[in-house]
Order: sequence, then structure tokens, then C-alpha cells
Amino acid sequence: MRVLVVEDELYLAEAIRDGLRLEAIAADIAGDGDTALELLGVNSYDIAVLDRDIPGPSGDEIAEHIVASGSGMPILMLTAADHLDDKATGFALGADDYLTKPFALRELVLRLRALDRRRAHVRPPVREIAGLRLDPFRREVYRDGRYVALTRKQFAVLEVLVSAEGGVVSAESLLERAWDENADPFTNAVRITVSALRKRLGEPWIIATVAGAGYRIDTALHSGQRGEGGG
Repeated sequence: MRVLVVEDELYLAEAIRDGLRLEAIAADIAGDGDTALELLGVNSYDIAVLDRDIPGPSGDEIAEHIVASGSGMPILMLTAADHLDDKATGFALGADDYLTKPFALRELVLRLRALDRRRAHVRPPVREIAGLRLDPFRREVYRDGRYVALTRKQFAVLEVLVSAEGGVVSAESLLERAWDENADPFTNAVRITVSALRKRLGEPWIIATVAGAGYRIDTALHSGQRGEGGG
């Protein structure tokens, strides 16, 4: 999952970003409305976390922009005010959830996971494919009933691949969904992470490389066939 955090209190924004990274959630931060609009124009996000009171275009205006774009991106609004009228206004603008400051990071993570599940309601909370069982809430992975310990980044990459349900995911898409905006587009991080992930999951390799296209979960393996190999 990749989220955009729009918060003008830098220390809070950085704390949220760093905390989300520990939960295998990539986050970019914007300290004002103009930066938020710029990031929304060039990146693909799963959820937007908006502080209503920010410099430049307000959080409300950013919410209106997201709704008008037709992207269907869920919006979680942050506010220092715990007044019903404020919340009603936010929901009327298109907010999907509300969190009042101060808040516990754990609660933010749970709300983000819930919004992501609601956004992709056609997918069950616990996802299963080709003998893999991935629980995004507990951050647990099992292969054919065997627990597999993964690093946070390995889990994030596997979550994107599993969500594609056997479809090909390009290295660029993996970099965009599992890393943040500071990732070097020319890095070998995706290849290295996928290689390490394969080894953690064990043989036969369940992540297939599609030459010139990317990676996918090899659903044929579960019917006894061998995958397309590493890379």
C-alpha cells in the first residue's frame, strides 16, 4: 500500500511516514496543498491522509480535487477539532474516515488497512493464491501451511504481487507501490528484494519472471507445474 500524507507539521508528518514504513506501508509527505496536488498528479496512491488546515489549497480543497478526479481514492481526514459539525463537513466533501489529533499510530494503521480492504472489497481480507496465504492485518504469510518470515519490504512486494492475482506487475509498479518517492528509479532494489523473497518462500519458485515485463505469482505451480524461473 502507498499513501499520501498531507500534514504541515513536519515532525508529525515524518513520524507518521516513519511509523507507516514499519508497517510495510509506503508513504510520501506533503506539507502544503500545492505540493499535495503536485504529488497526486505524478504518483498513484491507494489512500490520502489529509490534514484539513494546511497552507495553500486546504485539505478540503484537496479532498474535492480527489473526488472530482474520479479515482475513487479513499480519504482519511485528520483534524485537531473533535466537533460533529467539522466531521459532517469533511464527510460531505468526500472523506471516508476521520481521525482526531492526537491519535495513536496503531489506530491510523488499522484505519488505513480497513479503508484499503473496503476499497478492494472484491478481495477477501486474507488473500490466498497458489498455496500462498497472506494476511495483511497480521502481516503473516504461509506457503502450503508453512509460516514464512518476511522483512517489511519483502511483505510489501509480495502483497502487491498477490493482489495482482497472477497478473504481471512491472518492476516500475513494484517500486511505485512498495517504496516511496525517494526511491531511485534506477536502483536494483526491486530485483534484489524479489530474489530474496523467492528464497524465503522456498522452491519451487512461486514468483515468476516475465522477460521484459515484470513479475507475477505463478498460479500454475499449485496444479503441479513448475514456474518460469528466476531473474
